[in-house]
Amino acid sequence: MKKITIINGPNLNLTGKREQDKYGNIRFEDFLNDVLVPIAVKNNYNIEYFQSNHEGAIIDKIHECEGNTKCIIINPGALTHYSYAIHDAIKAVSIDIVEAHISNIFSREEWRGKSVISPAVKAVISGFGLESYKLALLYVIGL
Repeated sequence: MKKITIINGPNLNLTGKREQDKYGNIRFEDFLNDVLVPIAVKNNYNIEYFQSNHEGAIIDKIHECEGNTKCIIINPGALTHYSYAIHDAIKAVSIDIVEAHISNIFSREEWRGKSVISPAVKAVISGFGLESYKLALLYVIGL
């Protein structure tokens, strides 16, 4: 089976609990197991999931994916807006990477409307709730 890695950044371990008006009331792990994994398996893919609240751990995971994953779906959380180190890590690997966001980052606080990650990735999906991950998964399966 081919592998797709999903990487979630800071505070995304709290989906289903935090700011439900923006992030919904479903835990990401439940959405992963109930929606994403069945789609992946049906298409002969395995999903590896990684979440960290630490920038360096996310960078290490991106590096680790080189050569053993077809694609990364990444939601860097608040690191989206200022982590040039994650941007550089993405540019350093030869993997297709899709940036996905639960909320529409462009319709929130002004500072959230800039992604330093977007210029480094193949595509960006934002604002569809957890369905953003499903859309990203369907996209990468088609690559």
